Amino acid sequence: MSITLYEQDFYSWVYQQSNLLREGKFEQLDLAHLIEELEDLGNRHYDQLESRFIQLIAHLLKWQVQYWKQTNSWRATIRVQRTAITKLLRRNPGLKSRLEEALNESWSEARDLAIAETDLPDDQFPEVCPFSVEQIMSSDFWPDP
Repeated sequence: MSITLYEQDFYSWVYQQSNLLREGKFEQLDLAHLIEELEDLGNRHYDQLESRFIQLIAHLLKWQVQYWKQTNSWRATIRVQRTAITKLLRRNPGLKSRLEEALNESWSEARDLAIAETDLPDDQFPEVCPFSVEQIMSSDFWPDP
């Protein structure tokens, strides 16, 4: 079995496929790999949303649970993540329908991150996310202790 350009040199494969598309040579396209890469591209945006939720939720938890150590750095991280998520959603409006899913999938990792960064016992942190998507994204929301 011979090695395909896709397997050997992804960069060159991408440019070959884009040129074939541009030239209308659809019959020569590597459709199986193109479909796989397009789906992966979409998943990367979702993964970015999830990653930003993890950071944002972890900092909101720290803000709430370790209130005596609230810092400008935490405040900045919360604001930056909210802004980045808003920008991501503006550029990819289809992700809005997956916000609840991203929150649910991010929760456990965000909680674990907050626990690790505060060095507080696990039982200081809620088992279930106490914040709604609306609260998480609201610039006016700062959790009370």
